[in-house]
Amino acid sequence: MATPRWTHRPPGSNWGDFGPDDQLGRINLITREKTRQGLAEAVEGITFCLSLPLDYPGGSDLNPRRRPPILRPTLRDDSVNFNATLGPDSGSTDVLNDDLAILHLQYSTQWDALSHVGGQFDVDGDGVAEKVFYNGFRAGHEITGPQDAADAGIGRDMKPHSTSHAGALGIETFAAHGVQGRAVMIDLRAHLGDAHTHVGYDTLMRVIEADGVTVENGDMVCLHTGFAQVVLDMGRDPDAARLHGSCAVLDGRDDRLLQWISDSGLAALIADNYAVEAYPARPGGDCCSILPLHEHCLFKNGIPLGELWHLTPLAEWLRAAGRSRFLLTAPPLRLPGAVGSPVTPMATV
Repeated sequence: MATPRWTHRPPGSNWGDFGPDDQLGRINLITREKTRQGLAEAVEGITFCLSLPLDYPGGSDLNPRRRPPILRPTLRDDSVNFNATLGPDSGSTDVLNDDLAILHLQYSTQWDALSHVGGQFDVDGDGVAEKVFYNGFRAGHEITGPQDAADAGIGRDMKPHSTSHAGALGIETFAAHGVQGRAVMIDLRAHLGDAHTHVGYDTLMRVIEADGVTVENGDMVCLHTGFAQVVLDMGRDPDAARLHGSCAVLDGRDDRLLQWISDSGLAALIADNYAVEAYPARPGGDCCSILPLHEHCLFKNGIPLGELWHLTPLAEWLRAAGRSRFLLTAPPLRLPGAVGSPVTPMATV
């Protein structure tokens, strides 16, 4: 019998509830029935692309560790394989283009995998905190990375192979399961405008009640704050003050808000802002995480987070139609071992 990965699970977590080896977390709640419920919302046949262009926001003011994508041609032997022909002796009339991309996977519209954020917790009950992730998967065992900074980032002498790998909880698990089902829009911007506002439980409940929104088990919840629209309107030349001082963010220090996320049964939490929650979080008690909502969702409860989605056109259509539900189709890249992924979500109403 294999040794259990943990004997103590973090308070407020659901580790083991979907099985000792589960890597999907609350994505398990997107069942066949939940997908059918989503399909039932696609009555008009109107689609909305919920992704920013993946070279937005522009620059690196939002996160200095993430950079815009770079496109380069591939090589054909020793020649540039772009606007390329096979030569006068080939008998071919073809003109060929082939390219590659250098992508920071969480630069723009994205999913966070459950391996994106873990915690230091005494899972063995021996008084020693271990680096662990959802369901007790461990850093250095299932989730590995290099020790040498030369093997991270982009450098001139990059190795021709990957140097980090989420052997468990990689983003490909969501892709293989499928991310398609019913989603629910909570339109914070309609009530709060573009002011930088920390949204706790009380404010969220007021918005939900005012708009008659209902969140049920397995729904994917989208929070419209307007931030992605602000980013888009800056045209890849963002103003740092506006990036860090616009639109609503969830207050990850609000314990009642975190409890609502657990109790609601939502399968995923998505926002059009940078990190769903305020970053860094406001000071609070003895809490040690600078991203307490990420800790609660990714680490403790296996709830994936979507960030920097472009929700404004859809939110405005839903409000005009008196609706809040829609079909959401949002698979990440099936890239084994990655801890996040760009995504081009599609909403159908």
